[in-house]
Amino acid sequence: MLSLGDDIATISGEDRAIVSAEANTGIPLRGEFERMARRRFQDPTPKRRGAWWTIQVRHDVFADGKRKRSNKRVRLAPAAMSEREVRKVAAEYLAKLNQGPQGIGSATNFAHYVERTYMTVVMPLMAKSTRNRSEGVLNNYLLPSFGELSLRDLTPLSVQRYFSNMALSPLSHESKDKIRDVLSSVLGSAVQYGFLLNNPVQNVRMPAERRGKKRNKPYLTAQQVDVLVELIPEPYATMVYEAVYTGLRVSELVGLKWDDIHEDAITIDERYCRGDWGSPKSESSNATIGVNPLVITRIRRLRDLTVEVRAGRAVRKYRIVRSDRPSDLVFQSVRAGKPMRDGNVLRRFIKPAARSLGLGWVNWRCLRTSHAVWLKMAGADVKDAQGQMRHAQASTTLNIYQQFVPDSQRQGSEQTEQP
Repeated sequence: MLSLGDDIATISGEDRAIVSAEANTGIPLRGEFERMARRRFQDPTPKRRGAWWTIQVRHDVFADGKRKRSNKRVRLAPAAMSEREVRKVAAEYLAKLNQGPQGIGSATNFAHYVERTYMTVVMPLMAKSTRNRSEGVLNNYLLPSFGELSLRDLTPLSVQRYFSNMALSPLSHESKDKIRDVLSSVLGSAVQYGFLLNNPVQNVRMPAERRGKKRNKPYLTAQQVDVLVELIPEPYATMVYEAVYTGLRVSELVGLKWDDIHEDAITIDERYCRGDWGSPKSESSNATIGVNPLVITRIRRLRDLTVEVRAGRAVRKYRIVRSDRPSDLVFQSVRAGKPMRDGNVLRRFIKPAARSLGLGWVNWRCLRTSHAVWLKMAGADVKDAQGQMRHAQASTTLNIYQQFVPDSQRQGSEQTEQP
């Protein structure tokens, strides 16, 4: 038996890989898996069996929580091929088994890895909403499709075949992308923890999106925002105002604290989503962005406001900002001073006001999209817009958030006309 205290120089390459994987995951792999037999050189002779040339090779499988060695008959070529050519094919196939590197846990069953490692080591670090959606993708799509396979069976070809078969699926393009992202996350973690050498999802090609008439995602004009804000009570009106004029995600808006508010800038370093505190969505999202001083003025104005709330026949008054210490929330629930619930704000205040204006499609995402479109209409450089939106890639800003604006395109066309 090995322990993490053994001299690394005195153990074999395979044992070293096990120790490394144990150190990376914090999971005693020898307690989960039986000792894997050492790789042996294989050179079976091809034999004709019916209409095929075949060879019999040894490989490792994972069953009942243990690694086991079994024999597998592999078809190499049609029986019509000459023996000389078949031997060349066999040599190429066996080279991968005899010489190719192989991750120490590649015989691990996919479902076992997901349940024992991915869900216990990786998923607890995700935001609650991301974790819930990933669990749905795993349970509904990936575990039924790959659960019985070992990690090594998920080759680039088998993964590509899976996604190519999705071309006829009724799932939306966004859903297919999410399935790919979750599978890539699972197998990427397997690479990180020493179970695989490469992530087979890395270069997979997705089916082309079935496109009908292209529809832009709706956005609000500045005039529409002004009218909408007038119909919403405080502090929710200021939440909408800040969301559309800064481009913050609603989770970042709810998690904003007073020490994040500066004279002409806002720092985004935390987010709150339905009971779950965490870091911003990505490294790029954790940033300080410049904002119009009018936005800062409107936020600070909340300190002086009160709101009336009916309690049976009585009417009670509450300060909108109960406490404005540096670590206190900017947007606090009126009665308890706790973090806002974005779904309740949207359903109770924003949606009714938007519907009264004939804008039933307004939601939190729409406010962020509107900010990106306004940057485009103002002539902001793509890289500047990317920085303001805090996207990791400029293509996200350009292709997803900045919508087609006919007037903007017309102005650009007029500027390029010959005099």
